[in-house]
Order: sequence, then structure tokens, then C-alpha cells
Amino acid sequence: IELKSGILNIFLKTGTVFTQVDLWLGLSYCDGKWNKVTVNKEGSIVSASMNELREQTFEPHVQQLKVNSPVYVGGIPPEIQSLYKELGLEQGFGGCMKDVKFTRGAVVNLASVSSSAVRVNLDGCLSTDSAVNCRGNDSILVYRGKEQSVYESSLQPFTEYLYRVVALNEGGSVSSEWTHVHTRESVPQNVPTPSRVHSINAYSIEVTWDKPAGVIGVIEKYILKAYEEDGPNVPITSTELADTSMLTGVLTGLHPFTNYAVTLTACTLAGCTESLHALNISTPQEAPEDVQSPTAISFPTFLLMSWSPPKTPNGIIIQYTLYMNGVPIYIGNGTKYVVKDLGIFAPYQFLLTACTLAGCTNSSQVTLFTAQLPPSHVDAPVLTVLDSRTIYVQWQEPVEVNGILDRYIIYIAKNEENFTVWNVIYNRTEVFLDFTIQQLFPGTEYLIKLAACTGGGCSISKASTAKTDESTPEGVPAPKAQSYSYDSFNISWTKPEYPNGIITSYGLYMDGVLMQNSSQLSCYAYGLAPWSLHSFRVQACTAKGCALGPLVESRTMEAPPEGTVDVFATVDGSKEVQLKWLAPNKPNGKLTYTVLVTGLFYADQ
Repeated sequence: IELKSGILNIFLKTGTVFTQVDLWLGLSYCDGKWNKVTVNKEGSIVSASMNELREQTFEPHVQQLKVNSPVYVGGIPPEIQSLYKELGLEQGFGGCMKDVKFTRGAVVNLASVSSSAVRVNLDGCLSTDSAVNCRGNDSILVYRGKEQSVYESSLQPFTEYLYRVVALNEGGSVSSEWTHVHTRESVPQNVPTPSRVHSINAYSIEVTWDKPAGVIGVIEKYILKAYEEDGPNVPITSTELADTSMLTGVLTGLHPFTNYAVTLTACTLAGCTESLHALNISTPQEAPEDVQSPTAISFPTFLLMSWSPPKTPNGIIIQYTLYMNGVPIYIGNGTKYVVKDLGIFAPYQFLLTACTLAGCTNSSQVTLFTAQLPPSHVDAPVLTVLDSRTIYVQWQEPVEVNGILDRYIIYIAKNEENFTVWNVIYNRTEVFLDFTIQQLFPGTEYLIKLAACTGGGCSISKASTAKTDESTPEGVPAPKAQSYSYDSFNISWTKPEYPNGIITSYGLYMDGVLMQNSSQLSCYAYGLAPWSLHSFRVQACTAKGCALGPLVESRTMEAPPEGTVDVFATVDGSKEVQLKWLAPNKPNGKLTYTVLVTGLFYADQ
């Protein structure tokens, strides 16, 4: 079925029989009103009619028409058109249709039964101005000249026009067929503000609006947008509605307890226009989201609890409920609470509930501990002397740890009378219960104490005492021999650098002979010759043995020489005398000689 150049053409092909019906219409249909077209096949008669006009043909060989394929209205796809070239199908229909009806059945709702549509608008028609523009006698001269193209402006939007070209020369004229064209839609004007908005829930709203007036063209879609009243000029959420027959839509993706400004946007193929004003609405409250677990500052017997408001309150928080081990311990709108009378370093389960008028939401459960304290009591370590340089230390874990045992520390000091200097010899996080102290000094009494530590601090035990086995002394010093007269020495020495036990005696050797063996640190030697050389060495002894110090040498002081000096003189010439002499029998020191001469001497010339 095709309308072309004022003729309604019916082409019918059944099997090998081709039937054609042509109904001349002229421009009678171009009056801006609805026209009823009927195509009928009854047996061998095929007829076509429009309003009062009718045409039919008789074809005895025509077969029964069975429709078992899709029915295309307004045009057919290119891939189908290529299969039926003999039909000579032209471009698609340009205009409006309604009340399409087949022999059996009611009026077809094209919007609901169509499986696909290309360049089809189901809710509007072109301007009725075409009733004037398509009448042959009322046609308007658009262009006169020799060019083969022309551009026409100032046309009405979304309006159908018929054009034909007349070629003239001196011999006459010839006209083309009428060509259908229609202009595009314009952008909608004066889009109304939504007429009604109400909340479906805290996250979606239903919006109702009136159809925009004066839209020239087909509205392709509506767009609903929601803006936060105090936020940026960017929609928080929007939704597109392609079914333009519906004047109600649902806008989702909103936030509870938020003020929104809702606008309507209407779109044609030419573009979109948003309403100048918005309709305001506040979404209702909802139960909070992202309720944070409570936190605490820990003390040994109480917890200072605190919590932050929910990240997404979804309304006004009217109440918090704090649970400890499943029992509510606080109800109110504060954000702090002190939980008292708790055990030391004990675990407690806490959960927070936050409520709005719409409902309540729980946080995740959290386990919090009270603070640690130092252990209540630490027993003194048990000491075992293994040898002269090693002590084995053992201890027990405290009965009341008051926390998580973090480390043990061993302090050691020599047991001295005046003061005690403690040094850390062991400090480890491994919770072993023994340690071997090595590289100690033999024969030394040590004080050793133990510290047990938790996150709350350390407790120190009383000191245990142990003495290493004795050994021979080490670092025996060299004696100091000082002579204050020509026949004696004052000799003194100090204790060994490492006594390695209790010194039982000191021995002083002079010239290899033991001259004193006592506990004294000095000796007086007398009856010696003046300026005589002697060697000295100190020996220190413990119960385990003796050790000698280094050897030193020293002389007694000088004394006046004893005896006579024998002098021998030899004359070597008229002016020289050679003198020789013998030393005294007992020099008693380093000798120096002085020669005295008396008599007459030659004077210097």
C-alpha cells in the first residue's frame, strides 16, 4: 500500500499472480483532517477506498492471502526492500496514522504491539499548516532562476511541506512530482515545574507533572532531576523516562533527611529544556547507617568510653544505647560514658546502638580491655654457681601478672660496702625462665634481682646473693720502691686488679729472696749499702694459689765517698803537667772530680 503523487496504489502478489489497484485521490486528502483508508480483499475482488472514493479490480486467479510474517507500517527495512524490487517501493510514509485495524480484531495499539520502530513518534502529529502548503492552487513560489539548488529558511518547525520543480523555456514547461518533506522539531519552550512531589520512602520520590504546552514536535523523553538545596548546581540523581504518555515518574538514589529541589526537563530531537523553577521536598528520616563502634581510653579498673556520630545519620539522632556484654549500661544522647569497677586487664564486649525517629542501627561489636598493671609480686631468682666465672639464674612466672607478660630483666651488681651499681645483663621479650651469666670475676660476691614487665610497667624482686669460686689473682701490680736514705727502702703496692677471691697474703721478694710474707701492703728494708741496686717483686695469694707481679729495680740514695784519692803528676814540658788519680775505696754514688791547682801562671799576652 503506497500513497504517491496523489494516487493510492495497492500491490498484491499471491504466488505468481500480481494484482494492482490504483485509486486517484489528487489533493483531496491534503486538508489537515483525518482520512479513513480501507483496503479489502474478498475472494477475487481487491478494492481500495478513502472517504467517499473507491476503486476495485477483479482477478480470478488471485490466491488466498495468508500473513505469516511481520507487518511493516510506514515503511520496510532496507534488507527486506531488496528482496521485493518488483514492488518499486519508495521512501517511508511521512505523516500520521491512527486507529489501525485488521479484519479480525479490535483497533491495534501500535505502541504496545510493535517490536521495533525507526524514526517513528507515537504521540504527536505534524502541524495542520500543511493543509495550506500542499494545495496545488495555493502553492508559493520559492525560487526563480537558473540554479539547480535553493536554500529556504523561515519555515515552521515540525511542519510538512510539498515541493515540486517546474522547468521552463520558450517552448513550454515540465513539472516534477510533488516531494514530501517536513521540518524538524524545535526545542521545547516553557517547560512547567513539577506539579506534585511526594516521598515513596527515604530514598525515592514520585513526581507528577503536566504536559508542556505549545511544544512543536514530538517529545522524545522526560528527565527528572534532583538537586540538593544547599549543594552545588549539579543534580545528585536523575532519571530518563522514554514513555512520554506517562506524566508520573519515580526518582531514586536520594538520601534520607535531605532537602531537594526537583525539576522537569522535556526533550525533542532538537534538544532539551529544563523547567525554570523547582519543586522542593524533604525526604523522611531513616535509620542511621555506618554506626561507629565505641572506643575507650583504658585504665586498670575503668574505661573512659566515647563514640562518634554515625557517618550517615539519616536524620536527627535522638538516642544512643551502649551495651556491655549484652546488657545496656547507658541510654541517652551523649557521646561519652565512664564504665567503672572493672577487672584489671579484663576483656569486655561493647556494642553501640544509634536511633532516629525512623529506627535504630547497631554498630559492630568490639572487644576492649582495661589497662595493664605491673605484676603484683616477683619472687627473687634462684642462683647456682657453676664455676669461678659463671652463675646460673632461674625464676618463676609471677602469680598475678596483671596483663600480658612482655619481658624479663635481670640486674646484677657487685656486693660492695660503700655503694651498689646495678647493671642490666638480661633484657629479652622471650619469656624463658632461666639464664646463664658468664664472664664474671672469680671469687666475687654478686647481687642479682629480677624484673617482670607488662604493658603497665615492671615489678622488681628482692636481690639474691651468690659468690663465684675463687681463682689465682690476676693483675698483680708492680711495687713502688722509694729510698729516703742511703741505706733503706720504703716499698709499697696495691691490691691486684682482679683479686679473684680473698687475698690471704702478700709476699715481697728483694733480689730474688722472700723478705716479707704478710697481709700488709708495704715493707721497710734497711741496712743496705749506699747507691746499691736492688730488684723487687710482689706475690699475691688466695686459697686457690699465688701469682707474681712484674719485676722492678731501684737504688738506694748516695752517700759521701769513703777513703782517699791518690794523685799522680807527670811533667810533660815547660808549660804542661799531666795528672792522674785513683778513685776512693767506697765511692757510695756517682763520682765527679774537681782538680785544684795553685802557683804561678803565664799571663795572657
